[in-house]
Parts: sequence; structure tokens; C-alpha cells
Amino acid sequence: MRVDDFDYHLPEELIALRPAVPRDAARLLVVAPGAEPPFADRTMLDLPGLLRPGDALVFNDTKVIPAELRGVRERDGATAQIAVTLIERLDGHRWQALARPAKRLKVGDRVVFGQGEKICLLGTLAATVEGRGEEGEVTLAFDFSHASLDEAIARFGEMPLPPYIASRRPSDERDRSDYQTVFARDEGAVAAPTAGLHFTERLMKAIAEKGVSEHFVTLHIGPGTFLPVRAADTSQHVMHPERGTVTAATAEALNAVKARGGRVVAVGTTSLRLLESAADKEGRLAPFFGATNLFITPGYRFRFVDRLLTNFHLPRSTLFMLVASFSGLDLMKRAYDHAVAQRYRFYSYGDACLLSPARGAHD
Repeated sequence: MRVDDFDYHLPEELIALRPAVPRDAARLLVVAPGAEPPFADRTMLDLPGLLRPGDALVFNDTKVIPAELRGVRERDGATAQIAVTLIERLDGHRWQALARPAKRLKVGDRVVFGQGEKICLLGTLAATVEGRGEEGEVTLAFDFSHASLDEAIARFGEMPLPPYIASRRPSDERDRSDYQTVFARDEGAVAAPTAGLHFTERLMKAIAEKGVSEHFVTLHIGPGTFLPVRAADTSQHVMHPERGTVTAATAEALNAVKARGGRVVAVGTTSLRLLESAADKEGRLAPFFGATNLFITPGYRFRFVDRLLTNFHLPRSTLFMLVASFSGLDLMKRAYDHAVAQRYRFYSYGDACLLSPARGAHD
């Protein structure tokens, strides 16, 4: 399909720069293909009433690291300002990162982060550029390693806000809690599983009291989630792989939910992509440990997930393609037009949708 098919108009003022307060006060658009009308305007606090006893919510418990570092490149007495986003840890002291502007770096350069401040009397946070890629990727070898490096990154790093927020305001201390789910456990993401940001202890308690079980998987979200689709046709786009885990215990529990007639509700596109990657052709979930680059576009037959809770996504993005695959492209365009007309808040800090599948979307 042409990428242009997934375009829509969004007024800039509907891009949320801060989350709802409290989180569970966010609005919730319920989208039900085949219903009349197919849309209902609710709030996240209504979610327990939209679920059935025996259903299961599946959350992504990845934890966002403060992956944005700002520093100064030093070379032959000359300096330049550099920003990097950590992408993937390669070993105890080396990270792959995206650098801006990458053209200012070459192999062998030294970069000092944190404006030369001291860290626990160990010295400054500095790294050597060991390698460069073609699209701004660099390999950084830090002077610290393991726990000392983690401490330094936590001290000097900033939360890696999406470009549509970062271009309009700087990251601040409030984002360290706002851009993290209340159930975040496993460090490794450079973007938040944003559907999970709407959940509070109060809401999760209400869901449990409804008889809905809660389960956790881990998918460490990479910067590919923010990258635009540059190809003209979806068949030409390649997803960046992301590391995920579905434990044997979680797979067994979710298979049991399905066997009893319960519905599996994925909280976020990341949870959905991981569950679909771990499901076999018969619709049974297996343990999963590894990387997935599953790219879901219309025509995909969903094997395991019955409902999807997600935020509103960018035009022409792989995430909007996924929700269009789940509930139907025409209906999702109408849903987004409805959301714009009703002044819903969009993107990472915005409101949410609860989607049911279109006819024929499941095996």
C-alpha cells in the first residue's frame, strides 16, 4: 500500500506537551467496528467497565533510561557541541548511539558529557568515538563501565522525549516521572510504552477488582519508533529490530485466559507486536526471548490479541498503519477525524483509544 494512504490532518495545537493530571483522567475513544455509532467518548477511569471478568491486560514493563546526553567534542584544541541518544548497550562500557550533528564526529574523537562536572569523585563522563554509521549512528566507548557508567548516565542524562515534544520544549525533571509507567521495571527503552502512561495504582486496583488479570511482557523500545517512513510504499519499509521477552509463565497464563474464553487486551502497540511475534499459526503463545521487527500493515491476520488500548499516532507512521490493520483503515481515519473534532489530545502525552478488531482481522 502507498504510505500516503495513511495520512491525515492534525492541528498542531492538539499535540500534547504534558500528560493529563492525574494520568487516569485522560480521555478514551472507544472504537467498535460494526457498531452504530462506532465511536464512544469515555475516559480512562471507564476502562474497568469496558472489560469483562476473565479478560487479561498485557502491559510492557520496559523502563526508559535517561538516554539523551549533551556534551562537547574535543579535537586538536577545537570543540563542538554534540548531543547523543543512547540506543543499545553493546557491553559493559560501550553503547551504540545516534549523534547530532553526526558530521562533527569522527573515529577517535573524545566527547565530554555533563559539562565536565565530577561524578562521585571518579572524574568526568567522557567517551571515545570507536565507529560511525551512515545515518548518524556512532559507537561510544565510555571511560566508566557497568554500575559506574549507569550512575553517570542517570546523573547527566535527560529523558528522550519524542521529537514533536522536544522541538517545542526542553526535557525537564518532571519528565523523569511523567515519561515512565508506574509499573516500569526492566531498564532498556529509549521511548516509553505510552499507552501504559495512563495507568495509576487506583485504576489498576479497579481493574483487578473487576476480575481482569494483569500480565507483563518486556519490549525495549528503540528510536525506530520515531523515525519517519521514507519509502513511498509500505512494502519497501524495514522495521528496526527491538529486543523483547515473553516468559514461559506469562505465555502459559495467557494461553489459559484464551482457553477459558477471556479476551487478551494489549496495552500499547509494543505489547501487541511482541505478543503477535510470539504466537504461532494456531494462535498459541510461546515463550519469546530475542528481537522482533514485525511490521503490521493492512492484510495482516492477528493471531492472539483481541483488543488494543493505544494512543493516537502520527500520520504516515508504522503505528498508525498497525491500528489501521487492527480496526480498518477507513474506520480509523474516521475515528481520528472524530478525535480532532472533539479536541482529543494526540501522541505520547495525549489521550487513548480502545480498539476492537475489524471483521476478518483475526485468523
